Amino acid sequence: MHLVYADDQGRVYDHPDILSVARNGDLLTEILDDELILLPEGATLVSLPDTVPVGMDPKTGEMIKLDGCTAVGALLPQGFTRLLLPGYIKVDKQKKFPLFGYTAVVWKDDQFWVAARQSDDPHKWNPLLSPMDELSRLVEKTCTQFPDNRIFQHLSHCALEYECLTAANNFFHRWEGSLPVSYTCNAGCYGCISEQPEDSGFPAPQTRMNFRPTEDELVEVMLHHLQTPESIISFGQGCEGEPSTMASLIIPAMRRVRQQTEMGYININTNAGLTDHIKGIVDAGLDLMRISIISAIEEHYNAYYRPRGYTLEHVARSAEYASANGVYTSINYLCFPGVFDREEEMEAMIQFIRRTGIKLIQLRNLNIDPESYLAMIPQAQGEVFGMKQAIEIYQQELPDVVIGSFTHVPPEELCRRKNTANKS
Repeated sequence: MHLVYADDQGRVYDHPDILSVARNGDLLTEILDDELILLPEGATLVSLPDTVPVGMDPKTGEMIKLDGCTAVGALLPQGFTRLLLPGYIKVDKQKKFPLFGYTAVVWKDDQFWVAARQSDDPHKWNPLLSPMDELSRLVEKTCTQFPDNRIFQHLSHCALEYECLTAANNFFHRWEGSLPVSYTCNAGCYGCISEQPEDSGFPAPQTRMNFRPTEDELVEVMLHHLQTPESIISFGQGCEGEPSTMASLIIPAMRRVRQQTEMGYININTNAGLTDHIKGIVDAGLDLMRISIISAIEEHYNAYYRPRGYTLEHVARSAEYASANGVYTSINYLCFPGVFDREEEMEAMIQFIRRTGIKLIQLRNLNIDPESYLAMIPQAQGEVFGMKQAIEIYQQELPDVVIGSFTHVPPEELCRRKNTANKS
C-alpha cells in the first residue's frame, strides 16, 4: 500500500516507492490489511493544510518526510468509522485543521483504500437521495404552507446551504427529521460546530439558531413530520445549543402532539446534564434519547465538554432514569483513534453503559484538530489496542448492545409507548 499525497495545486498522487503509514493518536504506525476498506461512495479526498506527508521506506523501515508536498486524508460519509488518522507532520504547529474527521487513505491494487469500517447501513444518509432541485421545491412548498414558522425557515437554510440530510428529511417527510429548539447551551464543547470563542483558532462551520421558538411552532414541525411509523423527530441538532434547556417548551409541545397522534418517535439528542429537565421530558412521553459523550472518565469528559453546572454523574443519572422508564437510550460516542481504544477509556465506558442501560452505541468520528485535542486530555495510562480491536472488545463485553452509527427505530418490544399501546 503506497503513500498518497498532494502537490501545491491540490492534485493527488500515489508514490511508487514509499509505503503509507498512519497515526493512532500521536504515534505513527503501519496500516494492516484488515484495517482497510475500499474508499466508500460519498467519501472525499482532502489535503491537510500546513502539513508534510510521512511514509515508510520499504527497504529500511525508516520514516520518510515528503517535503514540498501535502498530506492527504479522506472525509468519510456517515455510517463509516475511522480507524486511523493520516500520517503527517505539521509544518506550522500553531495552525489548526478545520473541524473535520480526517482518515488515513492509501493506494493499493490501483484503487484508493481507507482505514475504516462500515458501522451502519449508510443508504438513508446517501446525499444522492436528496436531489437539490426536488429539495428546493419541497422547501418552498413547506415554507409557503407555514409562512410564520421560523423553525422551518431555519431548517431550510440548514438543508439548502449546509446540505444537512437530517434537515432535508423534514421536507421529504421521511426517517429522522430535525427540530432545533435551543440557542443556549450548558456546555462549552471545544469542538462545537455552531459556536466557538474568538480565540479558538478555528471558525465554527455552522451558525447557531438565534431565536426562541414558540410552543405552536414546535407542534407544527412535529405534526408535519410524524406521519409514518418510522418517522423520528429529533430535538438537538448541530445548529443549536442544548435542547433540554428548553424543557419548558418541549414538554407541553410533546404532550399536545401525543394527544393528536401516536405516529412515529420523538427523540432528543442531548448532553443529558440537566437531569431534572431530562426527567420531565421523559415523563412527557419521550421515545428515544441519544446522549453525546466522549469519555466516561471525568477529567477527559470535562476537558472536552467544559460543562456548566453539571457533572458526568448527572449524565449517568439522566441515562439511568430514561432507561428505567422505557426510553430506548443510546450514546453518540465521539471516537478518536488513539484515545477511544485506550484500556482505561474502554473500562470506564463499558462500566458506564452497563450501569445506565444503554441499548445502542452510535460511533461518530470526532471532527477536531488532532494536536489541539491530544494536548488537552489526560495521557494514556494503559495499553492502546487500536480501533478495530477495541470495537471487537465492545462487541464481546456488551453482546446485547447494538453498535452502529445512527438513531434507529427500536425493536417494538423495547419501545415503552408501543408496548403500552399494544397492552391497552
